Amino acid sequence: METNALDASNPDIARDWDRYLEDIAKANVVITNIDLVPDPTFAESERQQWKAEAKIFRGMMIFDLAHWFGNIPLNLTEAPDITADNIEEVYPIYFPKPVTQDSAYKQVIADLTEAIPYAPALNAGDKTRLSKTVAYALLAKLYAELGDWDKVIEYSDLVFADGIRLEANYADLFGYDEDKKDAVLRNSVESILEMQYYAGSGSWVTWMFGRDMADPESNFTWAKWITPSRDLIKAFEKEGDNIRYNQTVVWDACNWSNYYPANNYPFMYKCRSAYNSIIKLRGADIQLLKAEALAHKGDLAGAAVLVDEIRARFTLPALDISKTGSEEAMLNSILNERRLELALEGQRLFDLIRFGKLMEVMNNINQPCEGSM
Repeated sequence: METNALDASNPDIARDWDRYLEDIAKANVVITNIDLVPDPTFAESERQQWKAEAKIFRGMMIFDLAHWFGNIPLNLTEAPDITADNIEEVYPIYFPKPVTQDSAYKQVIADLTEAIPYAPALNAGDKTRLSKTVAYALLAKLYAELGDWDKVIEYSDLVFADGIRLEANYADLFGYDEDKKDAVLRNSVESILEMQYYAGSGSWVTWMFGRDMADPESNFTWAKWITPSRDLIKAFEKEGDNIRYNQTVVWDACNWSNYYPANNYPFMYKCRSAYNSIIKLRGADIQLLKAEALAHKGDLAGAAVLVDEIRARFTLPALDISKTGSEEAMLNSILNERRLELALEGQRLFDLIRFGKLMEVMNNINQPCEGSM
């Protein structure tokens, strides 16, 4: 994406496409076969929970895939072995016709709403589980894409009713404890779903984005992905937002100078060691989605309260009337807050599309700016 070279020959796109479809197929195996397990000790309630978690997983994968690609092939059953006798029958299962993004989203809604009654409750000590709260959060995000603001508010409130709230210390979400050689915090009160890595395993994501604080010299001989832009850095500086800036961007020396001098190069800092969690869903995202929904419905004061609560975590001043006094101003403030709060977490592109700002922003992103030459 940095070089604007996304086409059908890009191997990373092919990899992600294949893996999303593989994950959907794995969920299909569970959903299709769980009721066929003959073990009489396998209780009906447990079968239903397995199926619910598989549907949440499948819904999440379909949402991501359709989010990125639009029209997608969609198969909701396990593909049987192909034989000469059944090839005509099973061919459409292996090679399904694409459905529209809207149709894919309807399937996500069906999977998530069907799963909620049987999915496990949120476990404060294990945010790796595909819980009811994960389904609520995904539905809030999906309905935001559809512009159904009442549903966004409904499902956001269900997320907060399950105990999700802002973590007091933002740095704890992404911090690394050099003494313990481990993440500072897992299963925070803000985390809804996270992937966790421990000593002896480790996450390849760290290698892609910067220097691994657990092993600083490892995998640091080639240029990294998701280089923070000058425009993003200027946005933090304009806001005086030092806390989020310092948890998002770190400067270091390296052996390349693609966008900055090699002796002072910025890196994505939110995945700073092989043992830090990858937070897939967190409360600040959902809180800002609710603010967005309230603004669209004309409750500008309610939207401002939610944004100001997030800003207060960083001792930033409350938004003044110039940023909250109209729907347009309030929405622009929310978009800016999402940029600073969720920077480099994979939300910005879809936010720009949803706000109708993609062309405006991207057409100006490569204009020369101070320090770019």
